[in-house]
Amino acid sequence: MFTIFQKEIGSFFNSLVAYMVMAVFLIAVGLIVWVFPDSNVLDYGYADLASFFSLAPYVLLFLIPAITMRSLAEESRTGTLELLLTKPIRNWELILGKFFANWVLVLLTILPTFLYYFSIYKLGNPVGNIDSAAVFGSYIGLFLFSGVLVSMGIWASSLNENQIIAFIVGVFVAFIWYIGFGSISSLLESGFIAEVFSWTALDEQYRSLGKGLIDSRNVIYLISLMVFFLYLTYGRVEALRR
Repeated sequence: MFTIFQKEIGSFFNSLVAYMVMAVFLIAVGLIVWVFPDSNVLDYGYADLASFFSLAPYVLLFLIPAITMRSLAEESRTGTLELLLTKPIRNWELILGKFFANWVLVLLTILPTFLYYFSIYKLGNPVGNIDSAAVFGSYIGLFLFSGVLVSMGIWASSLNENQIIAFIVGVFVAFIWYIGFGSISSLLESGFIAEVFSWTALDEQYRSLGKGLIDSRNVIYLISLMVFFLYLTYGRVEALRR
């Protein structure tokens, strides 16, 4: 697994992929937090990162599938996946190596935004007048949310050798899980089914963690969702191995 992880990380940073991903994300969220008139902190008048945490997931909904779309699709297209599958490497090692490499790249992309927290911490009146618990809870939610999207993207990449199709499927599944389930719940208005859709929606889980109180149920659900999509990927890779 560590060999696959190293290979993936190396391929990211030996090309423009990692740098483009980081630049796109940081520029997009930087404009949201500091420049755009409807969301920038300086005009908002409150020392918080609500605009960043509310809009960053929408950037990641498109950015993460763009990162993961090549994970298995490119390997399949070039024939290197078949070569990997003939080596004494377990399916889980292959999948987890790619999963953690992609997730680490996303986390490294998000980490520089901690500068926003320290900047707003200093800008508060008085200094430090910011809800740090909510900020760190939101970061944990964002990290776990990105992990779920990575697992979805890798599964989408295993379905076809076409990277564009992998990107579209990854965005569609992520969009449905993040926004679609909550919309279905709103349409149903009330009842058990509505509550199920509401609770399983990624935006509901993400908002719950952003309140600053880390509920183990939210964490377990998000990790379970990662495992679920990685298991689907395992099934697809197992089918290719036969």
